[in-house]
Amino acid sequence: MQKVPSEPNREMDREHLTKKHNEDKVKYLIPAIIQDFDSKEILMLAYMNKESFIKSLQTGYTWFYSRERGCLWNKGETSGNYQKIIKIFSDCDSDALVFMVEQKGAACHTGNKSCFFNEIESKKISDFDSVSNDLTFGNYSGIYGISEEENMPSLLFLDELFDIVAGRIKEKSEKSYTYELHKKGLDEILKKLGEESIEIILAAAAQKKKQIIYEIADFLYHLIVLMFEKEINFKEIIAELKSRHR
Repeated sequence: MQKVPSEPNREMDREHLTKKHNEDKVKYLIPAIIQDFDSKEILMLAYMNKESFIKSLQTGYTWFYSRERGCLWNKGETSGNYQKIIKIFSDCDSDALVFMVEQKGAACHTGNKSCFFNEIESKKISDFDSVSNDLTFGNYSGIYGISEEENMPSLLFLDELFDIVAGRIKEKSEKSYTYELHKKGLDEILKKLGEESIEIILAAAAQKKKQIIYEIADFLYHLIVLMFEKEINFKEIIAELKSRHR
């Protein structure tokens, strides 16, 4: 099936996404372990980008980057349970941080002082698969954008792409294909998804692998736009897939 002759705004978005993924160091994340200065109890694990790290230094309180919402957040801004920074350490490779803090109130959103309150009693476990299936395993080398094992783009880029799509829509840029598609509404998004799914089928039947990859990428992009419209994130999709695997 022949493509629409030209979609300059869409091509500009593609170029922007590639450049942003490769060059925008602000979006790269580092894990930050939060520890109570007095009790030495581990309170939580969150992620920072360069901007939130600098903001933490400037204010003396912890700021993080939300991978789900695609924005900075200040611990305690809603709950009042702020974390005053006392000391900061980096590890031997400078790719992880420990913040020793003075914690006000609970660190965990559940109301527990620490997020780490689910004890795994390893000596009493007999069904190892069952226990491991309750955990969420991720490619954490992918936080930095590249899988160290294969030097290939990480699947976590899909989360980053979701954030970029959300940002495009919130920015309301008239030059953005993403925002234009959003403005046209759900019917247009569904129509594009239908068209892209047909493109995949046709490519799979008669085209080379490169073209099939191209069509699948187009479909995934439009699917992410739909996910944003319906307030669905990849975490929910993965949880559903994991529930079927058990």
